[in-house]
Amino acid sequence: MNSLPGNACPSSSNLVKEPGCKGGTPDARIWQEDLPAEWLNAIDPPLYYAHYREYEISAERAVGYDADDKPCFTCHRFLLTQSSAGETAQPVVTFSERMAAWHLRDERRLVFRRNSANHGSEPASFYAFSSTMPR
Repeated sequence: MNSLPGNACPSSSNLVKEPGCKGGTPDARIWQEDLPAEWLNAIDPPLYYAHYREYEISAERAVGYDADDKPCFTCHRFLLTQSSAGETAQPVVTFSERMAAWHLRDERRLVFRRNSANHGSEPASFYAFSSTMPR
């Protein structure tokens, strides 16, 4: 979905050498979340993650690493919001994106993307193959 947003930076506390992380909490299933079951045997699961969070907007990114310390999984999520008018002044989502990519054993990358251009619209989702890991 991107490289790190402009103001995001990793800190030493963001490198989680545990089975996984999601929202700062260890979660071993993060790499399986959007992976179709038929592709489960085509990848090696990440051993640890670096987790990044943007502090000005709702955005996060995780990169999973294999036994050779090479990226084998990446995912990111972000929401762009706009203030709504009225007494409640709740933010309204104007754009959202979610991406996940897995390094396949045959050296391709399986990429999943889901985005929505406005609040309330049905998100568009698709899978594709890539020769490089998305940023």
